[in-house]
Amino acid sequence: MQRLNTLLKQPELNALNARNQQTQATQKIWEAIAPDNLAKFSHAGSIQNQQLTVYADNSVVAAKIKLLLPSLLIQLQKQVCEVTAIRVKVQVKSTPQPKPKIRRKLTPAAASSLKNLGKKLSGTALGDALEKLSKNTD
Repeated sequence: MQRLNTLLKQPELNALNARNQQTQATQKIWEAIAPDNLAKFSHAGSIQNQQLTVYADNSVVAAKIKLLLPSLLIQLQKQVCEVTAIRVKVQVKSTPQPKPKIRRKLTPAAASSLKNLGKKLSGTALGDALEKLSKNTD
């Protein structure tokens, strides 16, 4: 337990924790001043040299933020933030490619059984569905 406490009290972790808290506070301020439709697709970064960095999910959101820069800066100054500029960066989120659907085939014996059952139930919705399914063989 003492080793764990020693590790947690390292100065690097304290600096990282302080930066994390600053980023969370900046994000809360950004969510308060940004319009809802833009706040969903962007997030605030850090404030360095009186410049706030905002990351947009795509170029459309970035362009809209750039159009609103003057009013956003005024609102930031009302929030008692010492920010004189907003820098907008596009940070595209990657989405995984959807997996292709695997077409499953029936064995000839299973297809034959389904076809026979479909013939017995012909004229019903279930019979028609079974005959259609029986055509999906190896």
